[in-house]
Amino acid sequence: MFSRSARLYDAVYASIRDYPREAAGLDRLIQERRPGARTLLDVACGTGAHLEHLAGHYEVEGVDLDPEMLSVARERLPDATFHEADMASFDLGKRFDAVVCMFSSIGYVKTEERLEQAVASMARHLEPSGVLVVEPWLSPEAWNDRHVGAVFVDEPELKLARINIPQREGDVSIVDFNYLVGTPDGVEHFTERHELGLFTVEQQLAAFRAADLEAEHDPEGPMRRGLYIGVA
Repeated sequence: MFSRSARLYDAVYASIRDYPREAAGLDRLIQERRPGARTLLDVACGTGAHLEHLAGHYEVEGVDLDPEMLSVARERLPDATFHEADMASFDLGKRFDAVVCMFSSIGYVKTEERLEQAVASMARHLEPSGVLVVEPWLSPEAWNDRHVGAVFVDEPELKLARINIPQREGDVSIVDFNYLVGTPDGVEHFTERHELGLFTVEQQLAAFRAADLEAEHDPEGPMRRGLYIGVA
């Protein structure tokens, strides 16, 4: 997925995500539902940008499928524990007060069956009364077939353009990120394909309920894609 662009990831999203604000919001949400929560697992943790701001409040661990992303996360948080595993089937043999899965990463499960498996896997890692927070990808109703996406980075030693025109095949969105990257070492172009499932609100709430979680839906969330919250 982001293997080739892992070292560029934080530069690309620096202007898109407000990680300190989002981490503070997660902390408030978790503490409201489980006061005194101290342990947290970030599923699809990426480069550890959320964990960096949660580590002062929780004993944190991360899970991701991409070894290159995990390499960046380990450099960022050398004292934290990270695991390479699939969100739909991971088993760490321990439980946490809170489990989070942010930045629409849940979309990578692609199918409703794997959505249910992933939510069940996260729920199995919750302590009694633990809190699960999942930020979704777009719903089918929110999909825009003709959207043109672009991100530009202008730093002294990094010039980057990432452009995409997403497509849809049934209930799967296909995003081919086209990168043009300039550094002092030269200029390169490459493409990464991302395929994410488009799930309805009811499909996602049903996955939470199937995992024996009391579920609620915030239609806004940090990026207006919504937020799903479950309590074990």
